[in-house]
Amino acid sequence: MSAAVCVGLPVEFAELLVHELRTTPAMQRMTAYLIGVRPTRMEDIADEMLAIMEQRDRWFEQKRSEEANAAITAFYNRPDRPDEDD
Repeated sequence: MSAAVCVGLPVEFAELLVHELRTTPAMQRMTAYLIGVRPTRMEDIADEMLAIMEQRDRWFEQKRSEEANAAITAFYNRPDRPDEDD
C-alpha cells in the first residue's frame, strides 16, 4: 500500500487495491507496476488491478483442475480396482 500512496494515490484507493488483490504476489506485481510505470490515471491502475486479478484467478483455477485431475487419476489407478477383463 505504501507504494500506491508514494505515487500519489489516495489512501482509500490504495486500501481498495490491497483488499481486492489479496495475495502477496499480486501486490508485488502491482507495486512493480506502480513504481515502474508511474501511471497518472486511476483508470489505468484499475485496469492493471483487474488484469492481475484475472491472471491470479486463472492460476488458482488451473491448480484446482490439476488437483482434481490427480485425484481422478489416483482413483482410476487404485489397487483395489476390479480388472475390466473379468
